[in-house]
Amino acid sequence: MTEIKWSEGTRPHMQVKEKKGVTWLSYPAFEQFPDIIHAFSTRLGGVSRGIYSSMNLSFTRGDEDTAVYENYRRLAVAVGFEMEDIVTSDQTHTANVRMVTENDRGNGIMRPRPYTDVDGMITNVPGLVLATFYADCVPLYFVDPVHHAIGLSHSGWRGTVAGIGKVTIEKMREEYGTRPEELYTAIGPSICQDCYEVSEDVILEFQHAFARKYWDDLFYKKENGKYQLNLWEANRIIMLEAGIKEAHISMPGICTCCNPEFLFSHRASHGKRGNLGAFLGICRK
Repeated sequence: MTEIKWSEGTRPHMQVKEKKGVTWLSYPAFEQFPDIIHAFSTRLGGVSRGIYSSMNLSFTRGDEDTAVYENYRRLAVAVGFEMEDIVTSDQTHTANVRMVTENDRGNGIMRPRPYTDVDGMITNVPGLVLATFYADCVPLYFVDPVHHAIGLSHSGWRGTVAGIGKVTIEKMREEYGTRPEELYTAIGPSICQDCYEVSEDVILEFQHAFARKYWDDLFYKKENGKYQLNLWEANRIIMLEAGIKEAHISMPGICTCCNPEFLFSHRASHGKRGNLGAFLGICRK
């Protein structure tokens, strides 16, 4: 088993699971809901080789399609859902959130997606499994146990500035009657502040998007003129301001860049990598 480096100063809310040779991460906070299935994949348990080794879930980075399909099959069997039920995002760092229906079943896996520019998805359809993809950006999970609805969104720095977490919550309220105080949420494995150096133009965007009282918690300037940015805290703030209870926000406590043998990281690999996947679904009745 690859040794995992948990981030200092953060209480990890995740646990490692393994079945049939596949290793993934999950949130105990979601396991109180028997109709919810969820996972965050790791690099372990697939068949891809080289820079994609071994559980690569991207069809677009140069890996063999047959290997990627087998990786999906293995992960689905281990976690407990059907590969044919997956609906994937088309991530372009927007704050666009799409409501997914029965007609979307299999989009991105079994057939081409009929949509573009979708970084977040919501649904209340049992049997569908939402999937978004990562190699440093921030996964955001949303579970509404009252209205039996879910959301899953990809939040890089642009999505964070645009508040895709808040957009997802508002979309769930509009479509399903979701109330923020009833939501259970999670921030997924992604790059930590210690690893995430950015330039001043990015910080200016965050200064515009976040109140000054948050700046010291979000970033600091270094002697080289660059900044270290905390995307975990930024997304936590967005959730809190949207009305999520603090006790209902699970933090990752694990950095993709700090764990390059366990998780894919764009920065750690200099772009030579596969993709991880976040999965969230409602079990069939």
